[in-house]
Amino acid sequence: MTHSRFKLPELERFIEDAMVALGFPKKDSHVIAQLMTQADLQGSDGHGIFRLAPYTKRIQAGAINLHPQIKILKEKPAMALVDGDNGMGHLVMKYATELAIQKAKNTGIAWVGSQYSNHAGPASLYAKMALEHDMLGLYFAVGNANHLPAWGGLDMLLSTNPIAAAIPTLREIPIVLDMATTVAAYGKVKAKAQNGEMMPEGWMVDQEGKPLLDPNQSDKGFLLPIGGYKGYGLSMIVGILAGALNGAAMGRDVIDFNKDASSVTNTGQAIVIIDPDAFGDIQVFKQQIDQFIQDIKASRKMPGVERIWLPGEQSHLKKLDHLQFGVALSPALIEQLGQLAQALSISPLKAASSH
Repeated sequence: MTHSRFKLPELERFIEDAMVALGFPKKDSHVIAQLMTQADLQGSDGHGIFRLAPYTKRIQAGAINLHPQIKILKEKPAMALVDGDNGMGHLVMKYATELAIQKAKNTGIAWVGSQYSNHAGPASLYAKMALEHDMLGLYFAVGNANHLPAWGGLDMLLSTNPIAAAIPTLREIPIVLDMATTVAAYGKVKAKAQNGEMMPEGWMVDQEGKPLLDPNQSDKGFLLPIGGYKGYGLSMIVGILAGALNGAAMGRDVIDFNKDASSVTNTGQAIVIIDPDAFGDIQVFKQQIDQFIQDIKASRKMPGVERIWLPGEQSHLKKLDHLQFGVALSPALIEQLGQLAQALSISPLKAASSH
């Protein structure tokens, strides 16, 4: 299958044009486009321009507020609860993260939760914002559809509920963990379906517990949690921290935005920012993390293992590749985006190369 490469400015231009055509203010359209493009830049294929058509469907159905009044509902020195006013999740979480960073500069640590947000792309986008300030970032969210039952159950009351963490370093590549609490994020399932590919065994099972490999049959089964029952427990805790704690949806209140394009999702997210300098010398901390990374890389390897990877390294390499050569999009996604461009009367994407 031949993929075409698209340079980052072209992807950003296309997404921004689409958002303006859908009715968002120019400033907000630019922010959304930047963050969606950053998702593609780091290789989060299921969260970048891949999401543009589904977002468009919900926006046109009136499910997302084009002019949200994002505001603080409750606040103390080291915390805040943000009302996203049903705005695009990217706008809500950028606001919440910047607020948490400012608070952490004063208090050493800050926790900001959100309610009435929407899907905001990959979790690491917001955790990584802390790195620019030599801080640690932690992110939690309730997924926008339930694909996970309780361990041993059949009723899907939990979602992929992602977690992200970003740790600053001195000279090494920062440690960035971005993971769903399921073996695979549901966006990867949808990407497999669009590309006409089968899923590997271990992603999903049917209601009899048998492997489910066809992504087009995903509604007949459910995702598997990481680490068996431990992943189920972790998903539950993340749901409570990002959902219930913020007055946002979790459990049976979660709206499946894959099937329901018009209902308000009341998506809950939380960002935690920690300033290492509040605990000691920031340079000493970063040197310690560098040394730890070097120890990991230099540790003995099992037979057949060429390299031990740190969380975030592979995404960093994808970023370097995408900056130089552009982001590779599948023919199916390019066709979908071409139809979207025609429907919105915007200029289509212009490819840089094919491979």
